Formats: sequence, C-alpha cells, structure tokens
Amino acid sequence: MLTGIHFYRPEFFGLLAIIPLMVAWYLFTQRNQNADLQVSTVKSISNIPQTPRQKFRIVLFILRCLAVFFIIIALARPQSSSSKQDISIEGIDIVMALDISGSMLAEDFKPNRLAASKEVASEFIEGRPTDRIGLVVFSGECFTQCPLTTDHAILRNLFDQVESGMIEDGTAMGDGLATAVNRLRGSKAISKVVILLTDGINNKGSMDPISAAEAAKLFGVRVYTIGVGKKGMAPYPFKTPFGTQYQNIEVQIDEPLLQQIAETTNGKYFRATDKEKLQEIYKEIDKLEKSKIDVTEFKRKTEEFFWFVLIAIILLISEITLRNTVFKSIP
Repeated sequence: MLTGIHFYRPEFFGLLAIIPLMVAWYLFTQRNQNADLQVSTVKSISNIPQTPRQKFRIVLFILRCLAVFFIIIALARPQSSSSKQDISIEGIDIVMALDISGSMLAEDFKPNRLAASKEVASEFIEGRPTDRIGLVVFSGECFTQCPLTTDHAILRNLFDQVESGMIEDGTAMGDGLATAVNRLRGSKAISKVVILLTDGINNKGSMDPISAAEAAKLFGVRVYTIGVGKKGMAPYPFKTPFGTQYQNIEVQIDEPLLQQIAETTNGKYFRATDKEKLQEIYKEIDKLEKSKIDVTEFKRKTEEFFWFVLIAIILLISEITLRNTVFKSIP
C-alpha cells in the first residue's frame, strides 16, 4: 500500500509511541482483572480448557491498535509521489500582445472589442495544447500577464482577469511589442511568434514600434499584427450621471504602421472588422509551422489519506461490533 507514497507530515509518526504504551497498559490491566480466590487445591479445575471467547478476546485489542496505527498514518498525510519527465513536443513559442486601452470597449464587436478578442484568443489557445504561450497586455503602459507556459488552464484564467483600466490609458504599442519580444529572446524554439492585437494609434510609451520590430527581427521573432475595429464609426459607451450613454467615435487604426511591423519581421497584417473575421485570422495563424521543443512535465500530487482513514474506521467498527456481540461481557 505504501509503494510510491511519501508523507507530507512525517512528524506525526512520533505518535506511534502510543502503541507500545497501549500494549503495556493492556498487559497491566489484564493481570489485575483476574479475581483472587483461595482454595486448598486447583487439581479439580486445572484441566478445564479455555473457551474460544477467552482465547480470542485479545483480537479486540489488536483491532484497536491497528486502528490507531492507520489513523497515525493518515495524519502523516500520505501523498502519491510527484514525478517529472522530460518530453519533446511539437510546438512553437507564442506571445500574445493584447491592447487593453479604453477604446477596446467600443461595441462594434459583441459584446465589445476586448471581450471578443479574449474569447477568440482563448479558443486559439485551446486549439494549440502543445505550444508554449504567454500574454503581454498594454495600454499607456505594459506588463507581462503570463510568461511562456504549457499550462494553458492557468493562462486562460489569467486571460479572464484582463480588463480595460488595469493600467494607465493610452496605446504604448512599441512598449507592448518590445516586452513580448523580450519574453521570446531566450527561447530555443525554431519558430518564435508575437501576435499583436490593437485598435488604435501608438501614442504612449518610450519605445518606437519600428525599433521594437527591428529588435524582433534581430531575435528571429515573427510578428503577426491584427487591427481590430470596423471601418468608419463605432459605438462607444460613456459613463454619465444619467447612466451609460453611447456615442459614435471614429475608428483610428494605424494600418501602415502595423503593416510595416509585420513586413519587417516576415509576418503578416490582418484587419478584423467583426468577431467572425477575427476567428478566421486566428485560424490562419494556427497554420504556422511547428518545431520540437523540450519541456519538463510535472505530475500533480494526490492525497492518499482517505484509504487509511477508511481502514481505521472499519477496524473500529469491527471492534465495537465484536465487543457488543461475540465478546460481550455479562455484568
């Protein structure tokens, strides 16, 4: 039962000292339980055999000791041994750079640009289970929401937490791209890709987008740029004392800049005017070539105390049942 098991709280094994004390107490009480009777001779009763009840009454004590033993094992928190193995998988390294500026709340996409972009990106992630994928978000500033990982459950959870207004508003496209490229700088994958999604014009940050694109080219990173927004005007929600009011605002996307970034890095520029078009774009990007990468796969630990507790309960129930039936003492 203990094969492949280790214990999270081994200090509880010190409680096993209780069992020898229980044995000593049992022997002491049994000796003093016998009644004394003075007779002239025991010849007439010396050959009377012990009954089965007398012979096997010690079974009750053995059951109790075993129950205590298994309870102590359970307290020591047995767990399945965690293991790891190095495996080679087919995949590429991808960092998604997502614009979360205030304009991403425009509702020419349903329910809005940011929510639609997150939903489609999550579908893309789910369809590439062997790739290492990371997430960088930017508006007036930028930061890494999730480094490169093959744990896509954590990545999607962090994607869900992304909201507009988390950081200063604006569109620091160059900073966002540079941060994404920096995440791929040490990658050993043959294919290193940034998917840059924005709906605006670079107006914040310290890094020029073209300089960031040149850095991407230097490190062998291919950038796919996506401009999000309908052509013309788009409804945008404004908070007022009278509730949310909508106003049409002009869609301004610096398409020449996004095209130049893509061309510089041997990537491609896409324009998404609705959610369906955005899904098509991600399907096209999904056709990228793959390359072998080595990753270390960890297996999760599993608690195993349940079976020890169950055995202890069965032993205690057995003792109580036998004590009150087969070995019941009559007062």
